Amino acid sequence: MARHPLVPVAVGTPLLILLLAGCAATPPASPKVTYENTIRALVDKRCSECHGNDAPSMEEFKKDQEGYKAKKLGPRMDTYEHLMVMVNGSDAGALMRRLDDGTNTKDNKPGNMHKHLGSDDAQRAGNLALFKSWVGSWNLKRAKELSEEEKKAVLAPRA
Repeated sequence: MARHPLVPVAVGTPLLILLLAGCAATPPASPKVTYENTIRALVDKRCSECHGNDAPSMEEFKKDQEGYKAKKLGPRMDTYEHLMVMVNGSDAGALMRRLDDGTNTKDNKPGNMHKHLGSDDAQRAGNLALFKSWVGSWNLKRAKELSEEEKKAVLAPRA
């Protein structure tokens, strides 16, 4: 007696359906937020007017803060290296303090640059979430107050 050619397929079909159903039920993984794939474009769009390539380095800015503020210029954030000074470098936490929405402060006041994260509350919240995801350890402490463990907890991947 000859085997019917569809028998192996018929036996395997329920297993195949279960496997495909399991794959469909798994939500796609969120892409990892990096400087290259997300943060650079966000900084370019939202921050470059005052923190672009014509702005001073952090070192230059600290020498004449009032003069640069009068020109509406803050420290450069147009490259990964310049931005990292404010994330986990000599001025660690500065980016987080300025962009925070106030939920991490005693007085519940947002940082002075939070309003620039978007044109409405929803856009600001979404962009803040991207920055928080990128940084990994959202800490409002100043560089000298951070422990080694807190410094190591900052992710801020470039790529």
